[in-house]
Amino acid sequence: MKIATIVLNRNLPDVTDQLCEKLIAAEDNAADLFVVEAGSDPQRLSRYCTWRADWPEAVEDGLRICRGFNYGLLQLYKSGRFAGYDAFFLLTNDTEFSGRPILAPLAGELERHPRLGLVAPCSKRWGERLLLGEKSTRYFWYVQNTAAMLRREFIESVMETEAPTHLNFLYDGTNFRGFHAETELVAKGYANNWASGITTCAWAEENESHLLKRADLIKTDSHEANLKLYVAEGLSWMKRKYGFNSRWQMQMYAKFWYEKFFEYHPEFAPFKI
Repeated sequence: MKIATIVLNRNLPDVTDQLCEKLIAAEDNAADLFVVEAGSDPQRLSRYCTWRADWPEAVEDGLRICRGFNYGLLQLYKSGRFAGYDAFFLLTNDTEFSGRPILAPLAGELERHPRLGLVAPCSKRWGERLLLGEKSTRYFWYVQNTAAMLRREFIESVMETEAPTHLNFLYDGTNFRGFHAETELVAKGYANNWASGITTCAWAEENESHLLKRADLIKTDSHEANLKLYVAEGLSWMKRKYGFNSRWQMQMYAKFWYEKFFEYHPEFAPFKI
C-alpha cells in the first residue's frame, strides 16, 4: 500500500522536524512525506517544507486542520500525484507516537477491513481503549482529528471535484477551527458505505504543551481562548449548515448513518461498538 503522509506545521519547525525525522527513521513509506506550512513565517519553516500557504489570510490566521489538510491534498491532486496513493496519513505536528512503526499497522487495518475508509490510532488517555482492548479495531461514529489514515477511495467518494480549493477539497474550510469536522467527515463516510475506525494496533498522543506554552510562536489564541472560540464559532457554523443547536444533534446525525451502515453491511456487525 502506497501512503502519502501530510504533516501540518505553523511556526514550530523544531517540533515538525523532530516528527519528520522519527517518521523517516521508522517508516518504509516515509519517502512520501509532505509538510504543509500553514501560514508559517518565512524564517520558521521546517527543513522538510513541501508547500507554504503564503497568502495574507493564511499568514495572518493560519490554516488550521480543515484548510491545512485540504491544501496539502489539493496540491497532490493538482499535480496529478493524488491517484498514485492508496491512502493518506494526515497528522498535526504535535502528534507523538508510542511505539514504531505507525504507518504499517494502520495500513494493515485498511487492508483487513475492506469498507474501512478512515482509521485513527488510539490514545492511551482515551476511554475508547477500554472498548477495544489490545490490538483490535472497531468502527465508531466519531474519531479524533489530529492523526488519521484515510483510504483514497473514501476521499474520492466525498471530495469536491468540480471546483476544489483549500476551503472545500475534503473538509469544510468555512468551519475554521474544525468544530466537529471529524464527525461531519465520518457521517459522510457512512452515508457512502465507508466506515471509520479506531485501532489499538497503533497508538498516538497529542502533545498539548506546544499550544499551552508556545501559542505566541504559533500566532494563535491561547488554549483557553481558542477553546471558547472553537465552541462559539463552531456552533454558529453548525447552525447555519445543518440547523443543529447542539453537539449532541451533530453526533446523532453521524450515528444515524452509522446504524444504517450496519443494516446494509451486517457482515461487519462484529466491529460495531
